[in-house]
Amino acid sequence: MKTAIVKLKGVSPYSQSKHYQTEKLPKELHKDYEARTWRDRMHSTDDGSVFIPPMSFKNCLSEAAKFLSIQIPGKGKSTYTKHFEAGVLVVDALILNVKKADVPGEWLFVPADGVRGSGKRVEKCFPCIHQWSGEVTFHILDETVTEDVFKSVLEQAGAFIGIGRFRPRNNGFYGRFKVESINWQ
Repeated sequence: MKTAIVKLKGVSPYSQSKHYQTEKLPKELHKDYEARTWRDRMHSTDDGSVFIPPMSFKNCLSEAAKFLSIQIPGKGKSTYTKHFEAGVLVVDALILNVKKADVPGEWLFVPADGVRGSGKRVEKCFPCIHQWSGEVTFHILDETVTEDVFKSVLEQAGAFIGIGRFRPRNNGFYGRFKVESINWQ
């Protein structure tokens, strides 16, 4: 097993859209409810620090491997996809240097049901973190995933898959990142 401690730096803003079920107050209008509760869309620790869930990075990497479909040398048509999906693990969240209460909101007119192109639209507010960076630890359990292949797939993941709401994989441009360094252990 190898461990890669990767220093990442966001090259575009990062936004979250976690599902939440905060109770609506009696006779509260939708806009008032949204203004009161939009920060509940963020993942945060007990002390209010915002974090990026570990599965965001794991899924980003797996999607990039699937999208790239890089063939394993000497294995015919086999690709690295299943080796990234089952053989790479991220267990710790990336705690950002920002508190939930300090994150600005971004008001958008979006589909009420979350489906692009559907009829009814409503105003919603999403958190928007303009600058972010930190270290993420990837555990590479599958020896088929070499250091060079891992680096290449991760760099591509940051460029065209991304993390969070409105990422490139979902026709957006938020959540893109670059790999500043990889420390192998």
